[in-house]
Amino acid sequence: MEEKERSSCPASTGTDSPVTNVAEPEGHSHTLVPQPLGSATTVTNMELAVTPGTPLVNEPDTSTTNEESAPGATERSLHDPVVIPPSNFAMVAPFVYRSSFPSKKHFPFLKKIGIKSIITLSLEPYPPQNLQFLQDHHITLFRFCMPGNKEPFVDIPKKTICAALAVVLDKRNHPILIHCNKGKHRTGCVVGCLRRLQNWSHTAIFNEYRAYSHPKSRNLDQQFIELFDVSTVWPLVDPLYLPDWPTLL
Repeated sequence: MEEKERSSCPASTGTDSPVTNVAEPEGHSHTLVPQPLGSATTVTNMELAVTPGTPLVNEPDTSTTNEESAPGATERSLHDPVVIPPSNFAMVAPFVYRSSFPSKKHFPFLKKIGIKSIITLSLEPYPPQNLQFLQDHHITLFRFCMPGNKEPFVDIPKKTICAALAVVLDKRNHPILIHCNKGKHRTGCVVGCLRRLQNWSHTAIFNEYRAYSHPKSRNLDQQFIELFDVSTVWPLVDPLYLPDWPTLL
């Protein structure tokens, strides 16, 4: 089987992740602002199709089943792997997630929620242990080397944003995770431009951006989102595979 990595970055060393089979989940969008989860959050039972903004931690089940009451059940539960999300993790839309750069301790969490594709916006080469995890679990990696919006004269390339959004808007890539280093500025710009495509108000978009970038929100990022020309994205998108989000323009 030929292995590929979808990349707009310079070639890097390491084992590339393979292209995976296509799934077509259905979902709906919501205009509530999702709140980030901290890296210390422990997640046990996961449900993929939850409303954005809903914490991904279920209340403990106090009911007792025959299996749970069987001898050794408690001992087995003590050895179950702890599932920890990356910092700044949250659902953006059904089957679309955002976070900071995942490390080895977050791999069980990514496996638990069934991630099929990852968009990385980081300029650095992808770590070998991450590439190995992607290969082992047939997760496709899309690399978009994206500088942050910084003074002076450093801007996120609009073509790169458009290409990343085209990947997000193809439900064959879902469930998908978007991340940069801290899950704040570059990820916030991609999500903010996605919200423009979803016809969110600027107030709601900027509130969400600041919720994840606090305390270092960038005016340049918010200006970039406000001035982004959404019409440049649609020529790159296949309407046949658009997610079933009613707020898409």
